Order: sequence, then structure tokens, then C-alpha cells
Amino acid sequence: MAVFQSGLLVLTTPLASLAPRLAPILTSAARLVNHTLYVHLQPGMSLEGPAQPQSSPVQATFEVLDFIAHLYAGANFHRHLDVRILLTNIQTKSAFLPPLPSSVQNLAHPPEVVLTDFQTLDGSQYNPVKQQLERYATSCYSCCPQLSSVLLYPDYGTGMLLVESLDVPLSSTIRPASPVARSPKQPVRGYHRGAVGGTFDRLHNAHKVLLSVACILAQEQLVVGVADKDLLKSKLLPELLQPYAERVEHLSEFLVDIKPSLTFDVIPLLDPYGPAGSDPSLEFLVVSEETYRGGMAANRFRLENDLEELALYQIQLVKDESHEQHEEEKVSSSNARQRLLGKLLRPPNKRPELPSGLYVIGLTGISGSGKSSIAQRLKGLGAFVIDSDHLGHRAYAPSGPAYQPVVEAFGTDILHKDGIINRKILGSRVFGNKKQMKILTDIVWPVIAKLAREEMDLAVAEGKDVCVIDAAMLLEAGWQNMVHEVWTVVIPETEAVRRIVERDGLSEAAAQSRLQSQMSGQQLVDQSHVVLSTLWEPHVTQLQVEKAWNLLQKRIAKTPQAHD
Repeated sequence: MAVFQSGLLVLTTPLASLAPRLAPILTSAARLVNHTLYVHLQPGMSLEGPAQPQSSPVQATFEVLDFIAHLYAGANFHRHLDVRILLTNIQTKSAFLPPLPSSVQNLAHPPEVVLTDFQTLDGSQYNPVKQQLERYATSCYSCCPQLSSVLLYPDYGTGMLLVESLDVPLSSTIRPASPVARSPKQPVRGYHRGAVGGTFDRLHNAHKVLLSVACILAQEQLVVGVADKDLLKSKLLPELLQPYAERVEHLSEFLVDIKPSLTFDVIPLLDPYGPAGSDPSLEFLVVSEETYRGGMAANRFRLENDLEELALYQIQLVKDESHEQHEEEKVSSSNARQRLLGKLLRPPNKRPELPSGLYVIGLTGISGSGKSSIAQRLKGLGAFVIDSDHLGHRAYAPSGPAYQPVVEAFGTDILHKDGIINRKILGSRVFGNKKQMKILTDIVWPVIAKLAREEMDLAVAEGKDVCVIDAAMLLEAGWQNMVHEVWTVVIPETEAVRRIVERDGLSEAAAQSRLQSQMSGQQLVDQSHVVLSTLWEPHVTQLQVEKAWNLLQKRIAKTPQAHD
């Protein structure tokens, strides 16, 4: 059957029976849709009657909120799908009014196919039912002109009816912060204006639960704080965070898709409280288990400033059933960033001027990042490694190509008695002096580049097909112009300082000064094709390097023209 980029899934089964059926429904839908799957809840709707079915309001109860959380949790098993539960017809008690004539809702990715869990008695793709389904979909949402329709008939298995007969309520995932016990059928209160905050990096299903609950509670305006600047410093692998503008773009598209009737005020969050601590017009705040204490602190801050407390709604974390040992157990952006390690982030460079049959990697990273250990691991996998530090020593040697130009530029007082360049004295001349440093690098960097090209020829002669240039100053020297891919090793600056102090016996201030003289990890990553990290145990680093190597081998096999 054809695979569609976008689809609309209309769920008609009553919620109590729908929850245990959800996994096979999503599995069936995931076979047909490979990108965006919109979900429309219309429990109890029939597609077999003579009259055209109309969209009717679904009262927002805690059972509905729990179901939304359950559906997004189930969507984690289909990572290729961007699932979006549409909330236009889900209304809180205060807004639960008779349906009004409404226009067709535009969607960012108009569905190419409409799917449903509705079943006919004979289990066929019955045309009148499909026509009703298509008419219903197009009366609610903007769909592609050539809309297809499919009755899913998922394989529910033999035990499904037994599970349904128990009518077991879904686990409670949303808790209002009040002493009053909540029940599944209890209607959810609506508010005029509320807030929710987060980093929202690589928008995932746990974010979507948080945002969906906030959208249901808000009737007029939702303030969304997006963490930026200082609030990002403590994040794992911050170099791989999406830029603020990109996060806001994805977030805004999702919000407008799921509830276009709301006004969204998306703002940068620069301190822990944000508008939740100071905006008198806010009535509620949606938080996760992790940020609940922050919500309590924001309320204390409000009370100290004579503002009313916010109603807090706490969302349980969504478990990541497929997390690795070194990853978080919850669905998180941190896990998503870790999974980017070793993967290609941008297309490789074409370098026809390099030796035929040789694929060249430029390996770089800040001091203390573990770059050299990564180089040795790649060597163990079969790469030919060129150590730029070793080439530098060759260049400075009395018989080396950089020796005479350096002595002429800086004088004979940089020499030891035996005529060898004293690199400590030379370093003291250039460190902190941009003009002197440029004179030195203009001499030495082209020489090292020439020596590296000679080493590449040696790699070809040895029958190697991958060559790694290990160079801390790869990008500063402009050597990215002689590699197919730049690979960068990242670690937090605090960890780099600790390693430099331990390895080189420097003071913390001296270690920090060394790092400040280099490009930052973020600057390196911005120009990189692959990112690695030595932050975890050695066996995790090894698995990461093997993953990067295996993916590289596949790229080389598929695109031989890139290095021929």
C-alpha cells in the first residue's frame, strides 16, 4: 500500500475501550504515514448512518487528558512519526457550549490520507463509509485535493476483548496541585490565561503532553517561555541544542496546528521564574515532575509580591522504553542529543583535489576533550592517523621546512644552545600577541598542511581508504578545506579544565586561559559534520566511535564519487 507523508487519524471508539487498542492502531497508522500524523478524537461517532456526521465537542475531563498523555507515550515507539493531537473540539467545562458553525481548520501539513479505527460489520473497505470519512475530514480540516481514505482494522490480538471488559482506567498522569482528589470523569476547568515553559529542543512527545494540557486549560492566551542563554549552560551537550529561533519555529507550528483559536505569546525565558513570577494576569502554570518545585517557588515569589498564586498542573514524565544504559529513563531532549553523536549532521564536502580513493576526516576539539584518544580508537578500526602535533615538531626541527623562516622572523634568541627551537620561549613571544601569533601561524600552518598531504599519499600507498587528521587547530588553520568531513569531540568546559589540570599540572586559571585562546566547542560544532563526546565511560566512547565508523563506511560505499 502507498506510504503517505501526512495523515489524519479519526478515532471513533469510546475512550475506555480505545486505550487498550491504541498500540495496534498506531502501528497500523505508522505503516501508512511516514511523517506527520494528526489525530482527531470523536468518540462514539458512526460513519454508517445516512446523515453526514458532524464534529461535536468532546468534554475535557481528566480521562481525556490522561488519554492524550497515553497516546503520546505510545507514539514513542514510532520515532519517524510527528504525532499531533488536534484539540479544537476538546472543550473545558467553562467553554463547553453547543457547537458553532466554524470554518475549515488549516494544517501545516495537509493530510494526504484519512484513517480511522471505525469498523464495518463485514470488515471491508466499504466505499460509502470511506466517502463519509473523507467528507467528514474535509469538513473539519484542510486536506490534500486527492485525499485517500483507509479503514485500518488493526490486529488487536486474542486478549483485547478481555482487557476491554475490565474497563481499567488509565494511569493518572496529570495532577492539579490541590488537596481535592480528582476522578477520571471529572471535568477540567478552563482559564483565560496561563503559562508553560521549557527548552523545547527537538520537540518530542513529552513536550507535546505538557503543551497539549496547557492548550486545553487556556481559553484565550497561552504564554510559552522558551529557555535561552544562561538557562542553557547546564544542559547536556549544549553545543547540539537547536538555535532559539529554530526551536520557536517548530514550537509555534505545533501550537497553531493543535489549537489555532488560542493566542500564543512565545517569549525567551532568561530566568527560572519568567512571567510566571511576575505577570498578574496569569491564572495557571503547567509543570512537569522535575519542574514542580520551580512552580512552587514561583508561587512563593508571587505571594511575596502580593500576587495571587497560580493553579499548578503537574505532568508525569513520559518513560523512554528504549533508552540506553547511559541515557535518561524519561523521554528527553538530552537523549535525542546523545543519539546524534556519531551521526552525520550535514552533507560531506566534495574534495576532488585529494588523493583518489582516500576519504579524509579532520578530527578536532578543545583542549582536554579526549580528541587524541578518539584518534587512537579510529586507528584501531583501520584509519590512517596523521598527528598534526607530530608534524609540527617535524616542521620546527633544524632540518624542517619551517625552521629557518621562524628563526628569521623571531631571532636566534628563541634557540637552545644546540640550535633547536625553544618552543616555550617562542610560545611566550606569541601568546596573547595576535600580531606575533599571526606571523608564526602564517609560516607554520601552510608547512604542516603540506606535510599532511604527503602523509595522505603514504596512506594511499599503504592501501588505506580512511585518513584522520588529528588537529586541535584544524578550523583556525583553515585545514577543513582539505578534508571531506570535520569531526569534533565535545565535553563541558568544567570537565576540560579538570582534565587539563590533572594531565598537565596547570592551575585552573591557566587551564581556563588556554581554553579561552581556542575556538569554543559551540564554534567547532557549528562547522562540524559529526560530533562525538568522551563524557561517559570508555566503553560508551568506544561504542560511539564504532557507530560513527560504521556509518562512515556506509557513506563511503554509497558515494564513491565523493572521494574518487
